[in-house]
This record gives sequence, structure tokens and C-alpha cells, in this order.
Amino acid sequence: MYQIKSRIWLEGEKGIFLGEGRIQLLKAIETEGSLSKAAKSLNMSYKKAWNLIDAINKSSIKPFVTKSTGGNGGGGTLVTDYGKFKIKQFDILKKNCWEFMNSQSELFKD
Repeated sequence: MYQIKSRIWLEGEKGIFLGEGRIQLLKAIETEGSLSKAAKSLNMSYKKAWNLIDAINKSSIKPFVTKSTGGNGGGGTLVTDYGKFKIKQFDILKKNCWEFMNSQSELFKD
């Protein structure tokens, strides 16, 4: 039996808006509470991570990520409620796409 393979992403006027890599970065920020720690956990440079988050925030009607400064616990990076909602929506989209593609692989049964 054959399997259909694909990657899923959303594009806007400025290019890629959300894809699996950007979603992984957002989830890592949720887990780590810091952009630098999230980037490190994904073996990604801070600059690349910052550029991806900046592109997401600039392409969205609301920010996905906000930065907090200083304080007792130091600064950090937070995924907003809007960002968390969009992560869930992307996960649902991805699940639905994979279910559909898996159902279509039946067409290639020998």
C-alpha cells in the first residue's frame, strides 16, 4: 500500500504565514517561556527564531507572541491567547488534512 506525503502551511500576501516549523517554535516558546531557550531546544539560531516570530506577528491581525521584560523572574516570551487558539486551529487543520489524504491513499491499493 502507498502513503501520501505532504507538508502543510498557510501563505499570505507576504509569503509563508504558518507552517509546521513555525508551529513547533510557538509550542517550544510555550514550553520554555523564552525565545532563546525555545530556539536552542530546536537547534535553531536566536536570530532565525526571532525572524520567524516577527514575520508571524507582522502577518497576523493580532500578535501570537509578546515579550515581557525584567522583574523578579527576569524577562520572557509568551504565546498570547490568540496565538494558542491559532496553534490549536492549525493542529486541527493538519489532522483533517492527514485524515483526508490517508483516505485517498486507498485509491492506490494494489
